[in-house]
Amino acid sequence: MDLKQYQEKLAQFAEERNWEQFHSPKNLSMALSGEVGELVELFQWLTEEKSKIESLDDDTVSRVKDELADIFIYLLRLADKLNIDLEGAVRNKIALNANKYPIGLSYNSAVKYQ
Repeated sequence: MDLKQYQEKLAQFAEERNWEQFHSPKNLSMALSGEVGELVELFQWLTEEKSKIESLDDDTVSRVKDELADIFIYLLRLADKLNIDLEGAVRNKIALNANKYPIGLSYNSAVKYQ
């Protein structure tokens, strides 16, 4: 996936509609938070089992897709506005998490709480 290509399309989309004036990091992060809230709302009262793909109806799956797309769009715009290489940041965070949460400790923790 070429994130830069999507960022350019989104920037053009915003510019054509004169939305750039509203796309500050503060506003984009608030919009991102709102979209995450809309995603959470779709799962809010479901049990763990009912939240799994095999239990979701087509309408809910479609709405989840839309919310995930909205979240991704705002995330891309925010990263673009802050000149953050999102792919690099993700690679770095995965490496940091691998060091912070080594496999051996995960298995020991899971066994301890069973």
